[in-house]
Amino acid sequence: MKKILIYSSLIGLALWGGTGCKKFSDFGDTNVNPAATTEANVAALLTNSLANLGGYAFNLTAAQYSQFISQSQYADVMNYSLQQVAFTGHYSGVLYDLQNIQVEDVSNNQNQVAKIVQQYIFWRLTDQWGDVPYSEALKGIEFNAPKYDKQEDIYKGMLSTLTSAVNSFDGSAITGDIIYNGNVASWKRLANSLRLVMAIQLSKKYPGTSDYAATEFKAALADAAGVISTNAQNFQLNFPGGNYKNTIWNLYDGRKDYGESNTMTALTANLNDARQAAFGGESEEAGNENTSNLGVPYGWSKGDVEAWASANVTWARILRGDKRKENSPMYLVTAAHVALARAEAANLGWTTDNLTSIYNEGITLSHEQWGVGAPSIGYLSNVALGAAGTAANVEKISIQRYLAYYPDGISGWNVWRKTGFPTLTPAVAATNDSDGKVIPRRLAYATAEQQTNKANNDAAVARIPGGKDVQAAKVWWDQ
Repeated sequence: MKKILIYSSLIGLALWGGTGCKKFSDFGDTNVNPAATTEANVAALLTNSLANLGGYAFNLTAAQYSQFISQSQYADVMNYSLQQVAFTGHYSGVLYDLQNIQVEDVSNNQNQVAKIVQQYIFWRLTDQWGDVPYSEALKGIEFNAPKYDKQEDIYKGMLSTLTSAVNSFDGSAITGDIIYNGNVASWKRLANSLRLVMAIQLSKKYPGTSDYAATEFKAALADAAGVISTNAQNFQLNFPGGNYKNTIWNLYDGRKDYGESNTMTALTANLNDARQAAFGGESEEAGNENTSNLGVPYGWSKGDVEAWASANVTWARILRGDKRKENSPMYLVTAAHVALARAEAANLGWTTDNLTSIYNEGITLSHEQWGVGAPSIGYLSNVALGAAGTAANVEKISIQRYLAYYPDGISGWNVWRKTGFPTLTPAVAATNDSDGKVIPRRLAYATAEQQTNKANNDAAVARIPGGKDVQAAKVWWDQ
């Protein structure tokens, strides 16, 4: 294997569930040990990278900040204890594997897939911390203390790389692909879909119909390769079970200290939303088909929430048991996500999509994804939009995007941070006194960055509004 030094002082992973170099053995003889001192097996590197994406779609910290979930016992993160989380493990883990694919340069198409997946991961990272290493990351020993790129530059870099990848595929092979089985058309659709959801995230900074975000959005939508438009095209991990289990199944393997929040159950009850039947289960037992709409109180103190959970044993676990079996899928980018992003763009006047049609399509696709039947005419009427640009539309579209992302905490947090919808009330037992007890809007940098990359960390902190590395500060696209 061609060796590259990724980042100095590499330490633990920042996402629950692990996103590093754990290897799986459920995908045949391609899954050899890529850490061995032989030629890298690019099929195994891709398999390993894709196998570890579940943690990026289910982030416990972000899911609590978005109020998708509550803690039923410890009550620290949902009450905003300081999260100084290291991001370096992502660089030494999946990003490292994906970079090695490109270093080996066995197949052009293998390289393009690696670039696309890298952009998905960088997107997840920058939306949590803001400025992070990007342009100098994964470049070798000369950049062992890489600069933190401005989030604006990261977004523009991701969009540019995705566009280039779509236009660079050829007839070469893709091996080790456990999601799309080497289908180039599917990877192009994913790249274009990522361009859409990234571009719409910038609408607060670039709202105009001819601004950068709208231009990028329209270019992705118009691309001949298309975007994800059916659930059969979703970017999702289909777990085989056994040694390779669904990420949320792992959460309840011997524990039961997280549940669907009462913020979520109140929202679905208010809308009479059928998806609640899939969103909450009354038992941590995998496969249990009994649903629960008894959300765990959000932001209560440890003693209060533990007493409540003990008295209400059928409180809602995250997803009904038959939706989080060992072999249940994990959804990363879906047709519903894309359609509802298109609805937001149509409401902004960016596109000529029929607003009502694409909005209803997104809602319908989300219901279909969760297997709860088509939304009723009454439901669609209850959440109906006005003409494009109507003030109330932003709230309604944002709430539907938020619901469609459950339980993807980072994406739900993104929707709320950008739009303020749905309306979220800070934890009543919040402990972040220095931040004014507000809902965090970013993660703080790990303290180790001051020892290993001080100059670049200092420069990034200086760019944070107020010049302090605090959770209450807004990332660039949120300002």
